[in-house]
Amino acid sequence: MPAITRDSLMTLEAYTKARPAIRAETMAHKKNRLVHLGENIALMFEDEKTLRYQIQEMLRVEKTFEEQGIEDELNAYTPLLPDGHNWKATMLIEYAEEAERRRMLALLKGVEDQVYVQVGECDKVFAIADEDMERENAEKTSSVHFLRFDLTRSMMDALRAGASVAMGVQHPSYMAQQTAVSEATRTALMADLVF
Repeated sequence: MPAITRDSLMTLEAYTKARPAIRAETMAHKKNRLVHLGENIALMFEDEKTLRYQIQEMLRVEKTFEEQGIEDELNAYTPLLPDGHNWKATMLIEYAEEAERRRMLALLKGVEDQVYVQVGECDKVFAIADEDMERENAEKTSSVHFLRFDLTRSMMDALRAGASVAMGVQHPSYMAQQTAVSEATRTALMADLVF
């Protein structure tokens, strides 16, 4: 996975000029990296392109051009880069109505630990969630979590041999399963791995 460094980022001026094209390209790229688990949970599988875009957007919005501010953004987002033997995703819990969202976030405490991926016939791999900071409190979970799915060598071998990728959530208040992701999504996720 290519690194995102201070020197590889565009200046605010250069990014602003190139932003329409970069945005269109990144949105198209994200389509194959987004997996919906039921109606209210989505996983955005991050990679160098999605994170570079997010960093550049944050720098643009916050008008950050000082070294420390840039380093802070890099430190916040680069841990989400896959390491070649895992997938990393931003999990979004989405309810349109505010009252329903509050009610469900209270019911969904711990949901971030109940999200899984499954390669072919291999065992399910449950997410390691929120390694950077706790996003849940005594009353509710957060609507955003950061997940890591570590894959074994046998899982990676199965993927290389053509195994499907399934995903789901096994929480008492939210059960969802996608029997297999699309071939386009599987291909996008395969690009995150080093065989």
